[in-house]
Amino acid sequence: MARAAAAVPPAEPTGTRPEPADGPALRRAGAEPTPAAGEAGRLRGARSELRRQMRERRRLRLGVLALVSLVLLGAVPLYFGLRALSHDPVFDTLDGLAVPSWATQKPVDHVSGSRWCLEDCRLRERTVQSQKAWKETAQVYETALASDGWRRWKVDRCPEQEQQVKGSYTCWRRDELTLDLWVRDRPCVPPPVDGEPAPSPAPSPAAGACAGSLVSVKVRNAIDDERTGPQPSTDPSLTGEDPFPTLSDDPLGELTRSPS
Repeated sequence: MARAAAAVPPAEPTGTRPEPADGPALRRAGAEPTPAAGEAGRLRGARSELRRQMRERRRLRLGVLALVSLVLLGAVPLYFGLRALSHDPVFDTLDGLAVPSWATQKPVDHVSGSRWCLEDCRLRERTVQSQKAWKETAQVYETALASDGWRRWKVDRCPEQEQQVKGSYTCWRRDELTLDLWVRDRPCVPPPVDGEPAPSPAPSPAAGACAGSLVSVKVRNAIDDERTGPQPSTDPSLTGEDPFPTLSDDPLGELTRSPS
């Protein structure tokens, strides 16, 4: 009897119902999220924001790289283009002549005219000082020009005007260019600056104040050098002769009256 009484479960209180084993879990899932679920949602949101920021930074870097590439691709040709327009390559050719340093002191360059011969073709002029006499200076310049491909050009009007000082005036040609080389004693005045004569300094009592020589180089386009074209005739038999002489006698003769 005692074992039978122990096996009978106690009676439930009146007014209560038994709750299923998974009741609390169902109530939590349907009512409000647990703390672990909320943390997972915040982590997912943070990861999404991080990915968005990384995409924006990647696009920004690509845009900056593209802009820098465009600037470099446009700036480099522009730089060399402006440099080519502002600097004449003929002066680079003159700089490359195998001339000793004592013959290229204090160079002064002057440019006039248009490179494309729009109105006047370009004229390049360079004046330098040499520490040695004009004969030795002219020899080194002529040797350097011949080694650089220039050829002596024997033409009338070379020199174009009579020279009043001792020196050497020679003319040269290479491709589409002509070159005049004038080497003479250095006067006791400074060389011209930008085509304008410099003010004359006070005379110096030093004995070697005017030692050395002065070199002038003038380079023109051959098409603009009038010496490359046909020269006017200097035959004295044609000077002053009228190619269309007038007749002295009237071919019709004098008019006579017919008899009436």
